[in-house]
Amino acid sequence: MTDDPWSRPTIEDLRRVLESVGRAVDENQRRAERLELSVPAEVITARGNTVAAMTREISRTGIGLLHRGAIAPGEVVVQIASDSRHYRYRVALEWCHPCENGLFLSGGRFLEKLECTE
Repeated sequence: MTDDPWSRPTIEDLRRVLESVGRAVDENQRRAERLELSVPAEVITARGNTVAAMTREISRTGIGLLHRGAIAPGEVVVQIASDSRHYRYRVALEWCHPCENGLFLSGGRFLEKLECTE
């Protein structure tokens, strides 16, 4: 773990958390199929704070995140970057739970796709 309590979680952090919480037997009984996706992201809270995050899964309707520090449920903006494009979404963050080492798992549903840049 890094000395910066607000740094972006690493792929190794994500792997450890997912191993410790395990996978639910009924995980495929969700309305939308979810795909594992581990890419850097940023969450911009309603107060304007930016929280470095890592995506953990995504579906047509929502997204799961891993980050340091709690984020209050409510409307946020999630930015995801690939090698060539940046994506921005308004997301209704519906839950945020602590896991280990100061990390938090959260999830929400997409409200709107905002402008994307190349």
